[in-house]
Amino acid sequence: MFVYELHRMHHAELLQEAAAQRLSRRAARVRQAAKAARRSGRHDDEGRVDAGHDRFVRAA
Repeated sequence: MFVYELHRMHHAELLQEAAAQRLSRRAARVRQAAKAARRSGRHDDEGRVDAGHDRFVRAA
């Protein structure tokens, strides 16, 4: 019975470690995405609005 309890404790520790690693990777991805968004100049999901000054020709 003692060996079984040790096995269960080790299994629980491995599960906790795996969860911590997943959380760490997720946080790293979020930081990386935020850094990329800052670099590209985006401040929201829709992106920057283009003024479109060269879209129409000048009237004579």
